[in-house]
Amino acid sequence: MSKKIIGRRDVANFPNLGLAHVDIKIDTGAYTSSIHCDQIEEINNELHCRFLNPKDKQSNHKQLVFKDYKHIKVKSSNGIVQHRYQIKSTIQLFGKTYKISLSLADRSSMKNPVLIGRKFLNKKFIVDTDLEYLSHNTTTS
Repeated sequence: MSKKIIGRRDVANFPNLGLAHVDIKIDTGAYTSSIHCDQIEEINNELHCRFLNPKDKQSNHKQLVFKDYKHIKVKSSNGIVQHRYQIKSTIQLFGKTYKISLSLADRSSMKNPVLIGRKFLNKKFIVDTDLEYLSHNTTTS
């Protein structure tokens, strides 16, 4: 299987989460991928959270519930270890659906609600930082 070229930013769908046209940032410096959520609570062996996407009124503040999740540790670039929840989901890029693991994080200080890291990119994509929106442009034209 040949690797697809992806730029530093794009737009993706997350069909298992019912989220469409979500801005993503590609970050080869990050190992894990993360999605912007808040109000994260464990209730009766389920994980309840709220997806935040200010650019899309339909998906902003969408309530999400997960039965299958786990606890992980994520080390930031400054060496601080955070405890996060991680879910398994799917992402659509270039008209294809892939499995992806996403940690739930407060990304309110970031431009994009989703960060895509090396664990997902490995063996599937080559990143060209000069380019943007390659998947979005090929699936909408």
